[in-house]
Amino acid sequence: MKLSNRIENVRASSTVAFNTKANELKRQGVDVIAMTAGEPDFQPPQHVMDAARDAIDKGLTKYTPAEGTFALREQIAAKHARDNGFTPDPSEVIVGTGGKQVLYNAMQALIDPGDEAIVIAPYWVSYPAQIEVSGGTLVPVHARAEDGFVPDPADVAAAVTSKTKMIILNSPSNPTGAVYPREVVEAIVKIARDRGLWLIADDLYEYLVYDGAFTSAAPLYPEGTLTVNGASKAFALTGWRIGWGVGPQHLIKAMTRLQGQVTSGANALAQHATAAALEQHDATAAFVAECKKAYVERRDTLVTGLNGLGLKTPMPQGAFYAMADVTGIDADEGKAALKLLEEANVAVVPGTDFAAPGFVRLSYATSLENIEKALERIARVVT
Repeated sequence: MKLSNRIENVRASSTVAFNTKANELKRQGVDVIAMTAGEPDFQPPQHVMDAARDAIDKGLTKYTPAEGTFALREQIAAKHARDNGFTPDPSEVIVGTGGKQVLYNAMQALIDPGDEAIVIAPYWVSYPAQIEVSGGTLVPVHARAEDGFVPDPADVAAAVTSKTKMIILNSPSNPTGAVYPREVVEAIVKIARDRGLWLIADDLYEYLVYDGAFTSAAPLYPEGTLTVNGASKAFALTGWRIGWGVGPQHLIKAMTRLQGQVTSGANALAQHATAAALEQHDATAAFVAECKKAYVERRDTLVTGLNGLGLKTPMPQGAFYAMADVTGIDADEGKAALKLLEEANVAVVPGTDFAAPGFVRLSYATSLENIEKALERIARVVT
């Protein structure tokens, strides 16, 4: 029996694919260092785990409203007022099963067949699939490695056509770790505002900035910006699956209607715990600061080591990814990634689905010991 054309055209995530290959080798007893998934190796803050246990004790285990609990949406609104310079109403907040679902809801709510979405490349692998499943067309604007993967706003402006519906802004970036300077964010926001386009600000790595400073787009264009964020990365709550969106009320209502027909509310216990993470922000900030200290050491070790091996790697300013030029291993980044996996037992993600030919992505959300061992193994392949 035939499947739909829509699902036939959806490609599997290369991140998941290489992570699966690495796990399969591990099951076979091979000592593989996985630098594929964007998953912190830290346990969540103690006060967040305590809040989840407290939710069980209080019986907070039932269905929640499709848009999320009021308590969590209130804390999300307070977080944006505290950290980002704008004060949304809880009715302008939706909670989803991870930031990925929130982004998907937004694509479905905003894109009609034939619409174009401008995305900075290298880009996160799920943007193309979500845009295409919604009937839209992805229009890449390529940021160059020599510029630290920071885009030129003039290139963004040149990509706008009569069919453009939105611009997606992801800073700090997955996969490059680039943090866009304020003037770049302001220039791209101005393009969206002047042309009457939607701006999707994927801020999931907001708290993981090591050099430069994070700039929130929403205060510059509140009527046309959807901010997407979540608890997974900075709070080490990946498996708890809590993300959120903040934007104009009519968009949030539309996304809530869709979510109500697809998944309904996110996990009740995880929502309660995330509310505690945001409410007890001083304790959470202390946890994030300790994680950042470790990430900086890991980043510096990895990037210095890769460049020392002749694999040109721009210094990422945020998130926990580095993009290395592997053309010295093989001109085909997929073959280079496979060689690293099979000969060095180091799992990385080829840049193919990131629109980054010649590059692979390495996640340094792993121990410093693993990073040092990985560099030793990669050296054997390079030399």
